[in-house]
Amino acid sequence: MLLQLEGIQKRFGGVTALRNGNLTVRPGEVHLLLGENGAGKSTLMKIVAGLHRPDAGTLTWRGQPVSFTKPADASAMGIAMVHQESLLAPHLSVAENIFLGREPKGPFGWVHRRQMTTAARKLIEDHGFPLQADWRVDKLSPAGKQLVEICRAIQHGSSLLIFDEPTSSLSEHETQEVFRIVRRLRDQQMGVIYITHRLEELRTVGDAVTILRDGETVHRALLSEITNEQIIAQMVGRELGSLYRREPCTPGETLLEVRNIIRKPVLHDISFSVRAGEIVGLAGLIGAGRTELCRAIFGIDAVESGSIHIAGKPARVRSPREAVAEGIALIPEDRQKTGLATALPIGHNLTIADLPQVSRMGFFLDAAKERRIAAEQIERLRIRCSSARQLAGRLSGGNQQKVVISKWLVRGARVFLFDEPTRGIDVGAKVEVYEVMDELARSGAAILMVSSELPELLQVADRILVMRQGRLTGELPGRTTQEEIMRLAALEQGGAVLGDSE
Repeated sequence: MLLQLEGIQKRFGGVTALRNGNLTVRPGEVHLLLGENGAGKSTLMKIVAGLHRPDAGTLTWRGQPVSFTKPADASAMGIAMVHQESLLAPHLSVAENIFLGREPKGPFGWVHRRQMTTAARKLIEDHGFPLQADWRVDKLSPAGKQLVEICRAIQHGSSLLIFDEPTSSLSEHETQEVFRIVRRLRDQQMGVIYITHRLEELRTVGDAVTILRDGETVHRALLSEITNEQIIAQMVGRELGSLYRREPCTPGETLLEVRNIIRKPVLHDISFSVRAGEIVGLAGLIGAGRTELCRAIFGIDAVESGSIHIAGKPARVRSPREAVAEGIALIPEDRQKTGLATALPIGHNLTIADLPQVSRMGFFLDAAKERRIAAEQIERLRIRCSSARQLAGRLSGGNQQKVVISKWLVRGARVFLFDEPTRGIDVGAKVEVYEVMDELARSGAAILMVSSELPELLQVADRILVMRQGRLTGELPGRTTQEEIMRLAALEQGGAVLGDSE
């Protein structure tokens, strides 16, 4: 046995994050750790990595009880964590990051750079990683940065690697590369704990599964002994059915019309429309221009020619401020960086898009009115939080997304651009986001929804537009097939180099 956790408990103030966490990992095993946002997965892994100390329970490493007071303790034992967000030094090279803090030095303290680079090059070649030791880390793609963290863990002699949502922001090619590496690590008898929300990934890499719900381990099994439907039921505590299927409503007037938008080299003569009550999906492979189209509609990126019409009238959209004034809302792909002020309370985030509504004389915050608005939105979208004073950054991914949506409801937006609205959130929270989108559509909003998950588009969208290399290549009904979407979206795929950022 490599790692065993029994009866792990952890409280933060009055909040119980873990009440009974149990996990067993063997050498040469990829162990999937699943659960909804807020189930306790991250807290449990931070205990394993030495970032938190448990309030109760035992942690056994290679048959011996251990207690970690800091990450260095876990690292010394051979435990490393590959975080979803890179923790590397971006201005340093691949070799310098691999040996950071453990650089080979001479008798006078000088770093042996040639020795370090040679050792890094050998490590990279031994594992077949598509990296170069002298590449700067800030020039790497997300997958390339993850490979550097893996190299660093291997060089430090780690025998257990924890992957936290490793493929959430990767292309299909990069995702397959991560799978290959995980399987290779398993073949070398390393233990791997793999956290993911993507059910389609489970059987590609996993051997065993542990499921957490409400801070407690509720199921442990070999992956061959459990179906995806059973996994979902254990995660959320209820049967969701294999698919969420939205029932379309009768569309109304055209609220958003895009005419001949051009922004070279990413957008070429884009024209389409979205009516009130519609959810129109936007499909395409990485680099097709979907996010760039949303940015152009929202006024972030200037277009060379073309026009946008809102409710039949030409709209002046040269900046996000003008887009908001026209009733356009953007729910961005990266909600933490560009959708939320994570260090501010929920209440401030909910009213930040319409400050005049909660200000007096344009200078003073009307705190009582902000509290009323926040309470209404928290109840309307069922945002799970302790209060409107809770920091937005401490919410689960699904509830953060609800806050981003809510701020535009406070503003009174009618055209919503959803860019990867369920990325990084669990299956139960996904359904809640779908329900919010459906409610918006039924109240008369027009929704454009970008998603890389084809089953999601088929579940939610009334129509699906497909992009390829900055152009619209076709329109399909919502009841189409994944094969039809891919036929229109397919690009000639070359071997993408992990050193090339998207």
